[in-house]
Amino acid sequence: MSNWIDSGGEKPRLYSVRPTICETRQRRIGGAARWRTVANLACVLALIALAAPFGHARDRGQFVNTNAELKAWFDGLRSGKGPCCSDADGSALSDADWDSKDGHYRVRVPRYGHMIDGRPQELVWVDVPEEAVISEPNRVGRTMVWPIYGYMGVAVRCFMPGSMT
Repeated sequence: MSNWIDSGGEKPRLYSVRPTICETRQRRIGGAARWRTVANLACVLALIALAAPFGHARDRGQFVNTNAELKAWFDGLRSGKGPCCSDADGSALSDADWDSKDGHYRVRVPRYGHMIDGRPQELVWVDVPEEAVISEPNRVGRTMVWPIYGYMGVAVRCFMPGSMT
């Protein structure tokens, strides 16, 4: 066995001349990670392409017998909070689901805008702001509400009172 100093062990090695084990691994892992990223992106794009045809709007014929004049009136409804959108976005209320007291309205609507596990939703009373009340005459006669569901809960965008019988 030779002496360590005699074999040149006291001289510093130049690490820039050859890559270390860590640099070699990073290069290999980086290449594999790049291919994995490309493969994941290709899978995501393929899934989007396969799911896209199912997201298109469909005409199921629910508005075939709709009066064009009445539909145009619904589409033009506005409250102080903005347009109400259309009759398809609003919900008709029964007389038990809305109330008037001292000139202020309140409505009972579902707590969430979607079904949860197919169970009926809890109904909550929501005060209707003054600017959400539609002031023009009600052409359909039924009480309608256009609720908005957000992270703060449910609010009323438009409200059109009917006749309480």
